[in-house]
Amino acid sequence: MKMAALGIGASCIPSLGIAKPVSIPRSLALNNLHTGESLESRYFDGTRYIKPELRRLDNLCRDHRRNEVYPMDRILFDQIDEIQRLLGVSSEVLIISGYRSPASNANLRAKSSGVAKKSFHMTGQAIDFRLDGVKLSHVREAALTLRAGGVGYYPRSNFVHIDTGQVRSWRG
Repeated sequence: MKMAALGIGASCIPSLGIAKPVSIPRSLALNNLHTGESLESRYFDGTRYIKPELRRLDNLCRDHRRNEVYPMDRILFDQIDEIQRLLGVSSEVLIISGYRSPASNANLRAKSSGVAKKSFHMTGQAIDFRLDGVKLSHVREAALTLRAGGVGYYPRSNFVHIDTGQVRSWRG
């Protein structure tokens, strides 16, 4: 499904460089599926990022295997917010993986060929997620529409990967 076919356009998130900048507050409701922790955060007030809220998001997206917190790239949260705007939903964001320590990444890589040696997860620049009640293919299509980084589609594992690296896409 193409977003343009739905008549849905970008709401101009300045950090993504989409269209003309518009200052709008950004909020997310997230649930880390591995820890069971949830939070609602208004992490951008329309003018600036709110540092204590970004720290809360970093903590929620921590490496649950080693309980290590690392600063996540705030643009990931902007991408998720924009994906929700494109889809016209405010569903809970179900986090599968945020930050991943080098040790955790190496352990996962030893078990799966689908884990990158130089994963953006290790630098807080990637997140694997799905939106509660939203068809995964729609989340993927919206993420691709942003052209804001990498988009991996993992329908068998029921998640979409986004990162802030170069624009590219793949199916896992």
